[in-house]
Amino acid sequence: MARKIFAKKNLELMMAETADSEKGLQRTLTAGNLIALGIGAIIGAGLFVRTAAAAGQAAGPAVTISFIIAAVGCAFAGLCYAEFAAMIPISGSAYAYSYVTMGELVAWIIGWALIMEYALGAATVSIAWSEYLNKLLGGQIPYEWCHSPFESYTDSLGVLHSGMVNAPALVILLLLTMLLIKGTKESAFVNAIIVFIKVAIVLLFIAIGWQFIDPANHIPYMIPDGTPPVKDNAGKIIADYSGVFKHGWGGVVGGAAIVFFAFIGFDAVSTAAQEAKNPKRDMPIGILGSLVVCTILYLLFGHVLTGVANWKDFVDPEKGREASVAYAISQYMIGYGWLATAVTVAILAGFSSVILVMLMGQSRVFYSMSNDGLIPKVFGELHPKYRTPYKANWLLFIFVGLFAAFVPGHIAGDLTSFGTLFAFVLVSAGVWIMRVKNPEIPRPFRAPLVPFVSTMGVLVCLGMIVALDAQTLKVAFGWMIFGIIIYFGYSQRNSKLHK
Repeated sequence: MARKIFAKKNLELMMAETADSEKGLQRTLTAGNLIALGIGAIIGAGLFVRTAAAAGQAAGPAVTISFIIAAVGCAFAGLCYAEFAAMIPISGSAYAYSYVTMGELVAWIIGWALIMEYALGAATVSIAWSEYLNKLLGGQIPYEWCHSPFESYTDSLGVLHSGMVNAPALVILLLLTMLLIKGTKESAFVNAIIVFIKVAIVLLFIAIGWQFIDPANHIPYMIPDGTPPVKDNAGKIIADYSGVFKHGWGGVVGGAAIVFFAFIGFDAVSTAAQEAKNPKRDMPIGILGSLVVCTILYLLFGHVLTGVANWKDFVDPEKGREASVAYAISQYMIGYGWLATAVTVAILAGFSSVILVMLMGQSRVFYSMSNDGLIPKVFGELHPKYRTPYKANWLLFIFVGLFAAFVPGHIAGDLTSFGTLFAFVLVSAGVWIMRVKNPEIPRPFRAPLVPFVSTMGVLVCLGMIVALDAQTLKVAFGWMIFGIIIYFGYSQRNSKLHK
């Protein structure tokens, strides 16, 4: 039994699956496409929404330090991802790497966790897309039609508003699902255009916003101990700073766990390895290049945003918690109202590229798991004309759409962080395991200072998992138990490796 569930997939067999054929995925992506995919996935809700969330809930202006901590953890994991992606250029990302290094059960667990990263990541960003669309339209979409049934707030007149369904989130998910089915090359082209637009807008905000920074907003730099909780108009507590990860240096670490969501994306590049023209050279460039570019932009962006507006503004939902960047511009950058509109339009486009890459990444993980027999073969069926896993895309739309329409964004976002961190832990450990057990395998890219880099990747990411709130960890644990039940009930019996 133990030998079966921990059976490892043969690396030569896995490499044979990457060979081009008329029945497989098409190799159409260049190094530039991969960097653009990484930036497209990274810069989105994490930057424009989670930055304000981390500042208002845990870190204050020190959210910049939170970005550094999160980036360090990502750098360790990113180097490990780059080694694996160049060595095993197959769709499936951490799932495929774990299958080779730690066996089928671990591969299944990480594949199941990746659903939290990519699928729930797409849901979270589509919810943020809905918020910004409503901001652009001047709040004309009724609260009931752009929020989940679990969300409500009391306005200044004492009227209670409750959500019903997030309709705009469903619309954007449908449009991008249809684009992905059309083809990877077409999707990459659209993504490249969007990336150019949103990076230009981010740079514009940093350049113009720098002159509106009020140094008083950065004092104190961290949320002090004893900061009273914040309540809404109905007296409900919406922010509590009494926890160890809610103020001071603990708050900075807690903020890192929140903004870690902002770095999700560079690993999504690895899911496209089977569609890269020269994966051994281009995968490390795509993964590490996108990570470096975005880290620099994040630090500058976080510094400007918390300097222009006070971090307390990002707690109140009637002020800057939703659509925080547009709020900061309209309230404090006098004379630049046009920039608020431009930023909102660019953010909508940017969110679209994030959703696009997340949906693509999840469908490719499903494709690999289906080819291994761990999930039904319908997830691995390719379109007869476009050579894309179109049935997986449609099923994914239904799953993600349910979350986007009926689950609050912050819940899906924190679960996404857990899934990502868990994947990073296993990939970091896997590199060390492969170095010890299979030192003879050619490695076009080698992560430096192993085992130090891989060990630090494990420890830093585990630390950020611990810093997530207790409710998120409980739900994540329940999700993983559910996944293990499915493995023993279906996947183990249908595994092609066992047959």
